[in-house]
Formats: sequence, structure tokens, C-alpha cells
Amino acid sequence: MKYSDDIIKLKGIGEKTAKLFNRLGIYTTEDLLYHYPRGYQSFGPPVKIKEGLGEEIVTLELFLPASFKWKKVRNLTIGTGVLSDGTDSVSVTYFNMPYLKGRLTAGSSYLFRGKIRTEHGKYHMDQPKIFTWKEYGERMGRLQPCYSLTAGLTDRAVAKAVDQALQSFGEEEFLPEDIMREYGLMGREQAIRQIHFPKDQDSLLEARKRLVFDEFFLFLLAVRKMKEYNEELATDYPMMETAWTSRLLEALPYQLTGAQKRVWEELKGDLVSGSCMNRLVQGDVGSGKTILAFLCLLLTVSNGYQGALMAPTEILASQHFEQLCGMTKQYGLPFKPVLLTGSVGAAAKREIYRQIEEGEANVIIGTHALIQEKVVYQKLALVITDEQHRFGVRQREILSEKGGKAHVLVMSATPIPRTLAIILYGDMHISAVDELPTGRLPIKNCVVGTSYREKAYEFITGQVHRGNQAYIICPMVDAGEEGTEGLENVVDYGEKLRSRLPADIHVEILHGKMKPGDKKRVMEAFAAGHVHVLVSTTVIEVGINVPNATVMMVENAERFGLAQLHQLRGRIGRGAEQSYCIFMSGSDKEESMDRLKILNKSNDGFYIAQEDLKLRGPGDLFGIRQSGAMEFRIADIYQDGELLKKISMTVDKLLQEDGQLEKAEHAELNRYLNENAGNYIDFRSI
Repeated sequence: MKYSDDIIKLKGIGEKTAKLFNRLGIYTTEDLLYHYPRGYQSFGPPVKIKEGLGEEIVTLELFLPASFKWKKVRNLTIGTGVLSDGTDSVSVTYFNMPYLKGRLTAGSSYLFRGKIRTEHGKYHMDQPKIFTWKEYGERMGRLQPCYSLTAGLTDRAVAKAVDQALQSFGEEEFLPEDIMREYGLMGREQAIRQIHFPKDQDSLLEARKRLVFDEFFLFLLAVRKMKEYNEELATDYPMMETAWTSRLLEALPYQLTGAQKRVWEELKGDLVSGSCMNRLVQGDVGSGKTILAFLCLLLTVSNGYQGALMAPTEILASQHFEQLCGMTKQYGLPFKPVLLTGSVGAAAKREIYRQIEEGEANVIIGTHALIQEKVVYQKLALVITDEQHRFGVRQREILSEKGGKAHVLVMSATPIPRTLAIILYGDMHISAVDELPTGRLPIKNCVVGTSYREKAYEFITGQVHRGNQAYIICPMVDAGEEGTEGLENVVDYGEKLRSRLPADIHVEILHGKMKPGDKKRVMEAFAAGHVHVLVSTTVIEVGINVPNATVMMVENAERFGLAQLHQLRGRIGRGAEQSYCIFMSGSDKEESMDRLKILNKSNDGFYIAQEDLKLRGPGDLFGIRQSGAMEFRIADIYQDGELLKKISMTVDKLLQEDGQLEKAEHAELNRYLNENAGNYIDFRSI
């Protein structure tokens, strides 16, 4: 098979199954092989209840003496049974799984796999997986891959497809031999096989090391080449200082912080320099990056040009648009903004296209569709991109085709340590807004175990009845994925919460697998105050500004990176009222609680990211995942930071010796880089 072959060519994958894979972004054999496991399960022998207490996931052989009891609470079907291991008993609960009525029969024994918790001195398991001895025996003694899935697709189905693809898989080695030796790397073909089906833990770590190396190495090569390209660019849109920006600064009801003033001078200097601006502005959520973006747009339009502001979500783009329109009206600014997103109707879109092409609109706000849509700009001089976007050579070429060499500003709230940011954004100048606006109340944090949950619900109820709103964050979308036993999921949690909270509290759920229209509806309802409690995955991380939200509770907080938790809590604390963040740990381990308590010590994202680095170990390779602007397939800029620094030096040395990769020993690397650079330097994948 070829990399480019459609997965439907694989045995056992028909049109229906192919559509399920497509939902995960898997269309070709290459997509499938690069859909790496998100973790692994090791199936050991069943243990006694007391032996499994405190462990993440265990398997118990339990006897069911009496039938399960089933009841209906609102729209929630709850089944409960008490089972025994011969010594102790455990209460097992299932939510919305009525089909188990026919499977769980009194007088039978079963294997249950999940997490044991204690409550009021009794043992409990929620939603454990059920296995026959035959099913369990097939898994014992091996590391089983667990993949990101969608409804209707199982780990076994993905693994079977991957196994087929690997049977005809072959790839030329592109790394030079001296680099392979220096880092002690296994071959790439072997690494891809072992990352899916490792023979043991050591093989898994070696495979991951090779694939992490490749991602960083190819990415940095592409970045260095982009830097050479960018440094040669003189702008087609020379600017000069105007009075508009100073007038706005004088009219604002607040003073810029010292950090904002410093960064504004750097941005202004770039825009009037005569060369293309290519700058990254880093700053915590709420540090005031948006006003800096508006000032850049104001300088641009007051010079007679157009500017574009791209946000990661439609709802955030809409909020930026409304905020800019409000400021335009309040301060009499020369903005003529339009909002261009995928949900705009065809007729309205044609009118917006006309306004942009004729220069009637001078600020265009939307998602990254702004450069992909059939838009003809009259004088697009500035493109500002928010979190999760990165501009490379390909995007600059698109912009050039649309009217010339534009200035580029990237804004990020991801707290990347400066040493790593300089490497990762090596083609950009970097500014830091490292000071929060005065008068903002610091968020009050607490780290608690699951026994605190009922008190947390009471606290959230009190806050809602005072007129405030709350977020509850879960690590999973829905139940069913192997390896996620004991983890809270949005779908079931939403149902449980509706039955637990008072009827006057409106609970909604939000996750990335929802249709765009449904996501937008829920987020708009929450922003408008019609939804009181939003149960969500981390999809809200770069989401919306809701000053009325004063509480965030994060379930299974131990499963998130600290930098990500810090970004999540940045969704609250945006209004005048005191805000509270509750980090609920599903782990009883002392080190998990100590790690989370770092979030109590500081609200500085950079400090938190650095402290997280110190505590990470080999056991965290797949359990904790960071997020933000740099989403690699398998590499993690935090836990793999030291390797990244070393690879950066290797790339610099390689390019000093052979800048164009023309030597014979670099021919295969040059070919591979040219064919695959888009995978490493494209804003859609990074």
C-alpha cells in the first residue's frame, strides 16, 4: 500500500467504517499510521478489592449474589449492584447503560476493570468495564494501545486497521547516520511499528524518542529555512505614526500596564520600520493582549490599509467583532469592520467579499478562513492571529497572492518558557506581556479529593443563585474508551449534574465532537447567561470571555498538565466579583496532590510551566498532555524540552555545514523535508 491510499482499501473497512475514521481526520494510510495511541493499558492478573485501593485502574473478579437495581432519575437511568470478592464487597454503579440488565445476572461472576474509591467507609466503582475471561486473557501480559476514538469505533478496530497497514508499510531512512548514532535512535520504520504495538516498555520509550526527535528536528529545519525567507522581506505597506493611537490611549478609562506600554512600542516600531513585522506576543490570559491588537489595527487603517484579525473559534471572533464595533462607536474610531466566518450565509458573504475587495471594509475579523476563503483584499497590510495559529511560508505566499507582503502578529497565552519559545518561534521576534492589569482580584484556588464533590456542588449552587455562572471541566467526551475507567466524561457528567443540582439551574454540555452549530449555540447561551453551569472538555481553553463566570471545577485535575490547568482557569476571574477554582484530584497519591498545589502558590503561567517541568518523569510520557499553540503529534514541548534544546543545536550545526542540504549524505533528508515540510510548519497542525 501507498501512504496516499484511501483507508477504504484496507480489508474490513467499508464506507460506513471509513466515515467513522474520517471523523478522526483519518482518510489515508498515512493518517492512520500517524494516529498514534494516546496511551497504553497493561492488563495484569485480577486483584482483591483492598489491594486495588489507591491504584489508577485495577481488575477485580467479583460475584453478584443479587440482581442489579435500576431506577430512573429525570432522563438518567442508574443501575446499582453490590458484588463480592469473597472477602470484601464493592458497590458498582452504571449510568445510562440499561442494556446491561440482560448481561448482569444474579449468581454469576464477572471481571470488572476500573478505579476503586471509598465513600463513608465503603468501596465503590463507577462505570467499570466488564470482561469475560476469554476476552481478558487475550489482553494479559501485553501493552495494549488506546486510541482517541469516536462513537462507533473501538480500540480493537483501530488496532486491526493499523496492523494491516503495517504489513505493507516501508519507509526510507532519511536521518543521516551520524545523527542516528549521536542520539542512539532506532530506525523510523521500526519506531512506527513499536509505537503502535510495543513489545515492552523499553521498546515503547525508544520508539517515542525517535518519533519525538523527528517532529522537533524536521520542524526546526523548516523554521530555520523560514527565518531566512522572512528576513529578506521588505513590506509593501510602509507606515508612519498617526495621532489616532495616542488619542485612543488618552481616551481609554484605564492606563496601560508597564508591560503593555513596552510591547506597544515594540509593535509600533515594527510597523513603521519598512520591513515585514513577524512578531509573537506572549501573555497570560487576561494580560491585555487584545487592546494591543486593536492599536496595531488602528495604526494600520489610519495609514489607509486593511487589517485582518483571526481567532481560533467563531464565538471568539464574534466577541472581538462586537468589542471593536463598541470601541469604534464610543471613541469615533476610523474602523469599518466586517465579520467573516463559516456560518455567514452565501448572500451576506458575497456582500462582505465586495466590501473587502473595494476597500469599503478596512478590518476583517473571522477564523482562519479569512485567508482560505475566496477573498480579494484591496490593501491587506496586517494579519493578527490568535492562539493556535502559526504562519509559515505557505501562508505568506497566500497573503502575497492576495495583495502583497503583509505584517504578521501572533498572539499566544500559552506559557512557554522563554528559552523554548526562542527555539520554537525562531523565525519571529518575541515580546512578553508579563504583568496583569491593576485592580484584578486574584483567583482563589483549592486542591481537593473526590470526597469534597458534594460540598463543591453546594458551593456552585450558591454562586449560581447569587447570579453567577460556573464551568466544570472533564478530561473525556464520553465513556467507552479503554484506559479511561475512573475518568469523568462530559456526556455522563452532564446527566448526573442535572439530576443532582436544583431544577432551576440550567446545565449544558460542550465538547469538540459536537457539530459547529451546536457548539456555537451552547457557547452563545452561556455567554448570554441563559446557561448557568457548562460541563465541558478543554475546548473552552481558548474560548469565550464570560465575566459573569466565577467558578471553575476541574475533575481528574491530575490528568492535565499544570500549564493547561493555568490556561483553563484563565476563563474565570474576568469580572468584578471574586472567582474560585477547584482542582479535584481523582488520585489519592501524595505526589499528584503536591503537583497540583503548585497552582495555589502562583498565578504566573511561566513560573507554573517551569515548576511542572521539574516534576515530570518518564512515567508521565503519555498520562499528562499539555496543550496550546504547539500541538505536535507526539512530542510535548514541556516534558521534551531538554531534547528540543539539544536538537536545536544539532540543526544549527547541520545548516552551518550544509545550508542547502546539498551533500550526498543529506539528499534523502532534503527530499523528505521538501515533501513533508507542510506537516511541520502549517498552522492547521501546529
